[in-house]
Amino acid sequence: MGRYAEAYAASIADPDGFWGSAAEAITWSEAPRSVLDASGAPFYRWFPDGRLNTCYNALDRHVEAGHGDRPALIHDSPITGTQQSFTYAQLTDAVARFAGVLASLGVTAGDRVVLSMPMVPEAVIGMLACARLGAVHSVVFGGFAAEELAVRIDDAEPKVILSASCGLEPNRVVAYKPLLDEALAIASHQPDACVILQRPQLEAAMGERDHDWATLAASAEPAGCTDVAATDPLYILYTSGTTGRPKGIVRDNGGHAVALAWSMANVYDIGPGDVWWAASDVGWVVGHSYIVYAPLIVGATTVVYEGKPVGTPDAGAFWRVIAEHGVKAMFTAPTAIRAIRREDPEGSLIAQHDLSRFQTLFQAGERLDPDTYRWATRVLGVPVVDNWWQTETGWPIAANLRGLDPMPIKEGSPSVPVPGYDVRVVDGAGEEVPPGTEGNIVVRLPLPPGNLPTLWHDDERYLTSYLSAFPGSYTTGDGGYVDEDGYVYVLGRTDDVINVAGHRLSTGVMEAVVAAHPAVAECAVIGVADELKGQAPRAFVVLKSGVSIDPEELTRQVVADVRKHIGPVAALKEVEVVPALPKTRSGKILRRTMRGIADGRPEPVPSTIEDPRVLEVLTPLLQRHAGS
Repeated sequence: MGRYAEAYAASIADPDGFWGSAAEAITWSEAPRSVLDASGAPFYRWFPDGRLNTCYNALDRHVEAGHGDRPALIHDSPITGTQQSFTYAQLTDAVARFAGVLASLGVTAGDRVVLSMPMVPEAVIGMLACARLGAVHSVVFGGFAAEELAVRIDDAEPKVILSASCGLEPNRVVAYKPLLDEALAIASHQPDACVILQRPQLEAAMGERDHDWATLAASAEPAGCTDVAATDPLYILYTSGTTGRPKGIVRDNGGHAVALAWSMANVYDIGPGDVWWAASDVGWVVGHSYIVYAPLIVGATTVVYEGKPVGTPDAGAFWRVIAEHGVKAMFTAPTAIRAIRREDPEGSLIAQHDLSRFQTLFQAGERLDPDTYRWATRVLGVPVVDNWWQTETGWPIAANLRGLDPMPIKEGSPSVPVPGYDVRVVDGAGEEVPPGTEGNIVVRLPLPPGNLPTLWHDDERYLTSYLSAFPGSYTTGDGGYVDEDGYVYVLGRTDDVINVAGHRLSTGVMEAVVAAHPAVAECAVIGVADELKGQAPRAFVVLKSGVSIDPEELTRQVVADVRKHIGPVAALKEVEVVPALPKTRSGKILRRTMRGIADGRPEPVPSTIEDPRVLEVLTPLLQRHAGS
């Protein structure tokens, strides 16, 4: 670990020198003289006196350097059976023109633009057009229900909303425009305009403030790049949390660009001309960092994929894309690989495709279980590399740095802390524990560039959510341990967030929906092991006194309510009626104890439990889910 150890030590001992050197990979209109501003600690800011434009770094500078003919973006949609490719010159022109559209609608630097888009090139174009103007984009995953979109609109207060007539899934057309109309009927804030991409699979009815995407783009004057401060926000991305106002993760321009350029080269070993594929959605942080910004900043080719690993048209769809487009490395969630394995357990479909240019499969978004790791390694014959990070961090906390210093791979571990992240494991009192001892994973401040500097318009919540539990450290909310070799093992969440197929979802939000059912007195939603999705939510409900309802009918209604209020992404399918829930004498539901039993890792029952017999009754029901 020579090169890694040297880089890591330098990043912790001399962050100014380390990240000042990394910043040279970025084109600045005003180069930063200062690297880390700690004057407002614990609110740290990177490159505070620098100025730049992120879109310029992702597009224009490559064209000006003579690489305009290099492929920038490949859109592959097995659902529509179409492919589309943009060179850097073509993508720059499309983005500049759409930035002109936004400018004509009154969007200027600092204004917010919300996007609710399917996986089409226009989603990327819309994001980059915002960055070009210095506007702040907020992409909302298309799988969310109208209420979830509405609360994000109210929080971001966008001047313009970008959406489409529909999204496409293997077996259905998802109407986006009616969902947007419903969200705006709920929301207090109203945008000045909505720009709608009409897709041939479903044409949307247009209202007074709605504009046709293609019509506006055809007549728009291209807009140039607006320089912004490195500390100005690039985007807001809302992450899972408890009920109430959503948490808007802020990403700044300067630190973000530096961190993504460094990580693309050093973690993923991707550079100019390489073809890279992050099989995620632009609505999630992976889509922001590694579909849109990082590959384009380093001059690579990014693949934008509309489809799922199976059913579009078969379990060999991923291997076809890798072969046809010459993908060097791919990034996806273990759930996708488990879905492929279920349909093609021997990996026989791989032999039908030429994967000779494929070098690495990266896995993230959820824990890479040993079975999936072994299977993918065996059938692909390339390194299968886990990496761990969060919406809040924007890029990996722990990884096997394939471009800097490739290391041995250990099952169950995303490898070692990435330079810049001072990772520690502490007990409940904040004391560091010995190697091999489980505890709370934290990162000592300051966080490296590219991490959230705060929450959107909510500094106090940033402090209480992330920095108060262990003063001087960022609380990841994950538990685990570090072994004798320095490898990090992430075992799962310590809060109410579960990971469903790589999507972080709040059980607290689900509980609020379940508890609103007229038959439910109280409830607990926990995440349990799921063979395909990694985790799946299960609801345990206590009925109101005197209420009688068929359990199957209750399940049907509750599942429908969760889909309506949160969206199908929540994937709640099982509702269990129980006589009572285990609680402490102060009335707190013992969700952690329930999760431990359901996961086959029971913990000692707290001495504060109100009635141990309740847990005895629940245990067989929870164990029925263990390892399911």
